[in-house]
Amino acid sequence: MADTYTPPVYGTGVKATIQRIGGHLAGMIMPNIGAFIAWGLITALFIPTGWLPNATLAAMVGPIITTLLPILIAYTGGRMVHGQRGAVVGAVAAMGIVVGTDVPMFLGAMIVGPLTAWILKKVDAFTEARTKAGFEMLVDNFTAGIIGGAMAVAGVLAIGPVVQEVTKYAGNAVEWLVTTGLLPFASVLIEPAKVLFLNNAINHGVLGPLGVTQAAETGKSILFMLESNPGPGLGLLLAFMFFGPRAMRPSTPPAMIIHFFGGIHEIYFPYVLMKPRLILAVIGGGMAGVFTFMITGAGLVATPSPGSIFAYLAVTPRGGLFGSIAGIVVATAVSFVLAALLLGFGRGEKDEEPVAGPSAEAAEPAVPAEPAEPAEPTGPTVPAEETTTRTAGKEA
Repeated sequence: MADTYTPPVYGTGVKATIQRIGGHLAGMIMPNIGAFIAWGLITALFIPTGWLPNATLAAMVGPIITTLLPILIAYTGGRMVHGQRGAVVGAVAAMGIVVGTDVPMFLGAMIVGPLTAWILKKVDAFTEARTKAGFEMLVDNFTAGIIGGAMAVAGVLAIGPVVQEVTKYAGNAVEWLVTTGLLPFASVLIEPAKVLFLNNAINHGVLGPLGVTQAAETGKSILFMLESNPGPGLGLLLAFMFFGPRAMRPSTPPAMIIHFFGGIHEIYFPYVLMKPRLILAVIGGGMAGVFTFMITGAGLVATPSPGSIFAYLAVTPRGGLFGSIAGIVVATAVSFVLAALLLGFGRGEKDEEPVAGPSAEAAEPAVPAEPAEPAEPTGPTVPAEETTTRTAGKEA
């Protein structure tokens, strides 16, 4: 299922392993994007600082973010590992981390859902050959119930509190970056991780829950904007369109549409992996965007999921459009300039053009062709040493 949303990964190296993990994490998030959008719209419209404040309807915001979304993620993760049975036990186990903590457990759901399904898969493989005919349904239901219940208890007592502590430390680190004015440097970690397809894990597993806590206090949060800003990717694709390899340029306009309007950031990751030095461009664009968000006081009321310009505008609070748009524009410009510099403004491509162009092909026949010379009379071949000896004898 993960391959539906991310390019297939080949190889066994460290990078390939990380990309596979990122692909599986994306596979848990992407099918549930509709639920995230629904939560974002409800939040943007009905919270006290929203466009249409309504206390009755705003009561849905908390349960959706703390209960529904983690259960959906765990359900999807379990289904990826062991089909419908894995989905059911994953959802049951997710209730443990939901009840055992008081913060959104996206990261915990990504762990407990597939883990519970994997355990059930191993148990099913063990009991399948040892269950007598007629007892299959009884054994299957009881094994699923026992494992799901046991993992729910483990979620309350162990898994949930551990993930909550990890989230707490991450929150303290982000808070330190905010108070010291170093939040733009978070892009040094975020952008390379995105290119390895860990964007959903970062956005929904770490930044999203922290942003929800901050938004509950202030009505908005800049943390929702750190990973989801479409500006760095748009600037990179623009640079590729003007200065990238000529074979790649025709693919960039549709990629820009998918990225900027569709919010599918994964579309530009292969461009960076093709020329790894361009990671500096998206890091610079991300830092510039975050700095602009900071000085303009920008923030969103929910995670813009997917990271489309439409999603950005939908979850922007009243009076915050200027800051959101300014951060995207600045990030795009900085990323474009840096990527253009790293691509040499296309000079390398121009130097390579004559080699592959038709003019080079026209010039090739002249190279192997040799001018015709009159044929010399053929005779016995005389070695050079023998000729020298005979000449010396005549002189003597």
